[in-house]
Amino acid sequence: MKKKIVSVLLCAAMVAGLAVGCGGKGEGGDKGGDKLVYWSMWSEEEPQAKVIKEAIEKYTKDTGVEVDVQFKGRNGQREGLEPALQAKQNIDLFDEDVNRVNGSWGKYLMDLEDVAADYEKEHGNETLFKIARTAGGGTLKSIPYQPSIFGFFYNKTLFKEAGIEAVPTTWAELDAACQKLVDAGITPITGDTTYQTSTLGYHLGRYLGQDGVKALVNDPAIMEKVEAGDVEDVNWDDERVLKALKDYEDFASKGYFSDKMASNVYPDGQNKEFAPGDAAIIICGSWLPNEIKGMVADDLEWGYFNYPAVEGGVDGAEANNIANQVFAINKDSKKSKEAMELITYITTGEFDKKMTEEALCIPTDKANADAWPTELTEVKPGFDSTTTYYDWAVGAENNADLTSAMQEGFVKLMVGDMTAEELVKDCAGICGE
Repeated sequence: MKKKIVSVLLCAAMVAGLAVGCGGKGEGGDKGGDKLVYWSMWSEEEPQAKVIKEAIEKYTKDTGVEVDVQFKGRNGQREGLEPALQAKQNIDLFDEDVNRVNGSWGKYLMDLEDVAADYEKEHGNETLFKIARTAGGGTLKSIPYQPSIFGFFYNKTLFKEAGIEAVPTTWAELDAACQKLVDAGITPITGDTTYQTSTLGYHLGRYLGQDGVKALVNDPAIMEKVEAGDVEDVNWDDERVLKALKDYEDFASKGYFSDKMASNVYPDGQNKEFAPGDAAIIICGSWLPNEIKGMVADDLEWGYFNYPAVEGGVDGAEANNIANQVFAINKDSKKSKEAMELITYITTGEFDKKMTEEALCIPTDKANADAWPTELTEVKPGFDSTTTYYDWAVGAENNADLTSAMQEGFVKLMVGDMTAEELVKDCAGICGE
């Protein structure tokens, strides 16, 4: 039995700042008052925030309920929300990704099974609500919006130049496609270091399944099941782990990865190599088209495929990380009815559709099921065919003591500065094997 790794999570200092109300100063703000207080993960100039502000303005006009919306941005939300909730500040609703909301902030969430019953019947996407309930331990505690999927985006124009006629569905087919790109003088794959642990998690997941990946990294949440024999005790000396890393070592030896991979700090890979058409493939989330929409080459034609299957693997292309942002209502809120009404305004109908147009994202409201942006047209079949739902990075980042070493080592592997055996040895040492 491998040694458990227990990480100590430290609360960051709360980000200071004045409450900013939508359409004026946020009187009441953290002190309460008559306003509905909403802490948002978006920065004010992002397209998502602009759509949300429009929805709030209409909500206030229709209902008379004023909203104090505070656009915290990712760091402000992640560093400041929990201290504020602990301090009992007046916050009625907030948003972030489904796992963080239901995991890190789960004890502050209101049970929404009754509150959102009618909403789910009329608007709820079955897949998204299943993911939200799973994240909430079987209970609906958050309302999904702006869903995403993580996989391979590719430049169809470059594929055509290289004579690639079929989208890769297996690792062997991806190998063949990359060789054609190399032969045509095109860099096959680029990426940003930010996402490489997720890339590694996906590949390990194909061989081991998600529980296997979590057991491999000594995820504290699954070790009890490992000890009980309900989940296989996968270690770094497992031949499947070495095989997964050897796959990437092989691709590196064939020149399939950008020589800038190791220096591509987000967003350099997507902005400076994929967007202008200097590399054909990038693994990223479906938020990519929105993030690079102002810089893509004129001839870039968007393509997408789910992470390929591997020979002898546990999971295939049907297993993917589908996630989303979610809204949650503070269990101490005195305005749960109003909060749910505001969530409905933002995530359904005209504003959900406008979100797909302005932020180039997947629709949330099942009534807008056909409102996919052109850039994501080829994502829809992969999204709809997904039946196994991976967590972010397939659980590979669930041991904070290991994540940095895995990421740094995997990037070195991709540029030929580390062998598969060396990466296995390093990770095994951290895990006490």
